[in-house]
Amino acid sequence: MRTRVGIVGAGPAGLVLSHLLAERGIDSVVVETRGRAAIEQTIRAGVLEQGTVELLTAMGVGARALAEGARHDGIELRFGGRGHRVDFSGLTGRAVWLYPQHEVLKDLIAARLAAGADIRFEASDVALRGITSDEPVISFTDADGTPVELRCDVIAGCDGSSGVSRRSIPDGDRTDYFRAYPFGWFGILAEAPPSSKELVYAHSDRGFALISTRTPQVQRMYFQCDPDERADDWSDDRIWAELNARVAGDGFSLAEGRIFDRGVIPMRSYVCEPMRHGRLFLAGDAAHVVPPTGAKGLNLAVADVVVLARALEEYFATGSTGSLDAYGPTAARRVWRAQHFSWWMTSMLHTDPAGSPFDVKRQLGELELITSSTAAATHLAEAYTGWPL
Repeated sequence: MRTRVGIVGAGPAGLVLSHLLAERGIDSVVVETRGRAAIEQTIRAGVLEQGTVELLTAMGVGARALAEGARHDGIELRFGGRGHRVDFSGLTGRAVWLYPQHEVLKDLIAARLAAGADIRFEASDVALRGITSDEPVISFTDADGTPVELRCDVIAGCDGSSGVSRRSIPDGDRTDYFRAYPFGWFGILAEAPPSSKELVYAHSDRGFALISTRTPQVQRMYFQCDPDERADDWSDDRIWAELNARVAGDGFSLAEGRIFDRGVIPMRSYVCEPMRHGRLFLAGDAAHVVPPTGAKGLNLAVADVVVLARALEEYFATGSTGSLDAYGPTAARRVWRAQHFSWWMTSMLHTDPAGSPFDVKRQLGELELITSSTAAATHLAEAYTGWPL
């Protein structure tokens, strides 16, 4: 079996790349270890930058995001018992959309299958061979048990942080940049009306909290916790008391309801360089992971494959490798900007367990600057709503 581009992973990076390549007349096959239902039913939060929404719309898969997603023209920063709005639209003319990642994946999968795309769900024993040769191979066992060898011109590794693609690059040929944060996020889903029209990022002496929304009836909220915290040790009453304590002030309170999902997620930053090894090109979480504070994960994956699709179009049309050779450095510039923004938001809003009163005062000074300076607020708004694709 042969294709021009073998894509490992049917997440945002792999599916968007498959679509962009098809628009350019470049055939591809997507190999995915999970089943379609598992992908579509794994609940993931999603904040889409304006550029991501515009791209999905141009691809013909943005209608539901626009109709069912919630456009947010700003966020609220809460500290010192008061809320302060950062007006994205007023500062930059841009916005973000709250639309869960699994809903994005539903839209992409439906569109790709309707177009006749070859997506091999429930593949097993996936392995990459010959990635430094002119014809790399993805070998796997199909869902019906048939062994398959997929010969490619190029492989796009879009299979996340624990997939086979990154591991296929020898340790001596890559550098792993990694940072683990000394805290995690305790996240809940609750049946309740919205507590705020926009996202609330709260700094408090008890730690960080984020108030978000999933639908008009379901809310997503987080608070900073020990990374080893056991979610089952927390009762609903204790969770609501903790969240309310962190956002308290100027009459603000949370609309409470039944909590039907809870869990603790780690906070980490990671970048693999280079993002290319021979004919293997990494994209999305296979190449980098950011803490969720900056809402950059899905958006970075999309930005990666926009660059890669353009480079592949040039390569297959002309034979020139110039843009392919530049893919890693080009994508990495945006990745490191996003890493800085995500680290900055995280360090400004979270309590460092090893920090001092000086650190707390520094955080408050930074928050005061952002909420009193147009230039500082514009910097946050530009980064949050996304740089041009």
